[in-house]
Amino acid sequence: MRKKLALTVLAVFVGQAAVLPLFADAGYWEEREREMRLVVSEAYYRFVAGDIEAARAELDRAYAEHYRGDFQNAVRSNISDARADNIDEWFEYVKAALGEGKTQQQVRDDFKQLNHLLSVTARRLDGHEEPVAVSVNWTKIADEMSACLDKAWQLYLDGDRQGAKEEVDVAYFQYYEKVGFEKMTLARISGARASTVEYQFSAVKKAITRSETDAEVKESLDTLAAYLKEDAGMLDSKTESAFVVFLSSLLIILREGFEAIIIVGAIIAYLLKSGNKAGTRPVYWGSVIALAMSVVMAWILNRITSTAGGQNQEIIEGTTMLIAVVVLFYVSNWMVSKAESEVWSGYIEGKVKASIGRGSMFSLAFAAFLAVFREGAETILFYQALLAGTDGYVNMIWAGLGVGTVALVVVYILIRVLSLRLPLKPFFLGTSILLFAMSITFIGNGVKELQEGNVIGVSQIPGIPSVDILGIYPTLETLIPQIVLLAVTIATFVIQLRRAKAAKAAET
Repeated sequence: MRKKLALTVLAVFVGQAAVLPLFADAGYWEEREREMRLVVSEAYYRFVAGDIEAARAELDRAYAEHYRGDFQNAVRSNISDARADNIDEWFEYVKAALGEGKTQQQVRDDFKQLNHLLSVTARRLDGHEEPVAVSVNWTKIADEMSACLDKAWQLYLDGDRQGAKEEVDVAYFQYYEKVGFEKMTLARISGARASTVEYQFSAVKKAITRSETDAEVKESLDTLAAYLKEDAGMLDSKTESAFVVFLSSLLIILREGFEAIIIVGAIIAYLLKSGNKAGTRPVYWGSVIALAMSVVMAWILNRITSTAGGQNQEIIEGTTMLIAVVVLFYVSNWMVSKAESEVWSGYIEGKVKASIGRGSMFSLAFAAFLAVFREGAETILFYQALLAGTDGYVNMIWAGLGVGTVALVVVYILIRVLSLRLPLKPFFLGTSILLFAMSITFIGNGVKELQEGNVIGVSQIPGIPSVDILGIYPTLETLIPQIVLLAVTIATFVIQLRRAKAAKAAET
């Protein structure tokens, strides 16, 4: 089963769906691309003439009649799924941009980017080297977000505060999240920087809602625009190399997979240590099912982002993490109760084994499922962004993913091996404390996701840094639940210690 689990991890994230290879004569795809470009150009002329619906219809025709089908299959087979998905996204992006009040020059630039992507793709299919790496111009994206912020400022001055906040949301959900700006910031700069920018988006909306002075609102907007331009400059200026791409890929899988592998490893080690080897099967199956469901959830989140905005994605992710908090807290509390009450009675193995009924076993398996499910779905989304922006070194992305996966397997094996050598009571208590700590991390991350989804407010605390890996963020809404949960955790341990002492005194 352990081998199957490891193979499933690799298959889900590394394996690519095989499509029917298409072999064409030199120049065939370039000719096909020229036919498609004529239709795309017609869409642009319709836009210039003021007929947006006709322009969108022409784009749909270019996609349906000239790209979808054998052209798309050839891209997936001979280049990458990421390139095919990127073209799909650009068709949708350009079509949506037609009705967003952009200038004619901005729309023209969007069409040029789409045509460039199609052109270099066709050349590559025909066996030519790509003259320029296909990547997102982050400075251009930052400029478009700044235009949204400028529009928000004008709406605020006109007294339309709700419209101003909605325009800020357009910059965040339709640009910062949808085109992968956030994910690339996480992968190429730092998690703390991404959190800083996200909270600045919240600070802007809060300033608008509170009707602060014009100078304060403008300063908040200008700070956000400066952050975006600075990050875009860093992303555009980073020299893409095999090592940089490999390192970005490696850090993603390690950061996202570490929490899940720790939780699954701790639960498995607990079951083995308590003589419940048969109970590991549901936990393994929960992890495997979670990996498969992660693919489904990643697809759903992509669809939600493209059709209903990214706000719903944040709400789903945040809700999933808060459910995981409840399950992890219950499981860790159950573990520590067994460690304290039964170890000192002298027959831990038999009692713990007898106490693991269907309800407890379901909780353990469900905890593993939620940990892998949440991390797996987010990992896929991160790699989609990385693949879309790093087409020249796709092999290094898979290399980083492979090395990172092997490292996680090593961590899992170490947990199992070391757990068998530790004394029983310290091991049980250590496992419980670990899961308690993970629940505190999850509650911080879960609340942050709901903040990004505009469900929970943001009250920032100056001077406190963001520590993404620990779920610590500089807001009252994230820190208060963590402090409360920590207090409840300490109280739980104190109660268990007192019960253990009372039980020991009664025996003597």
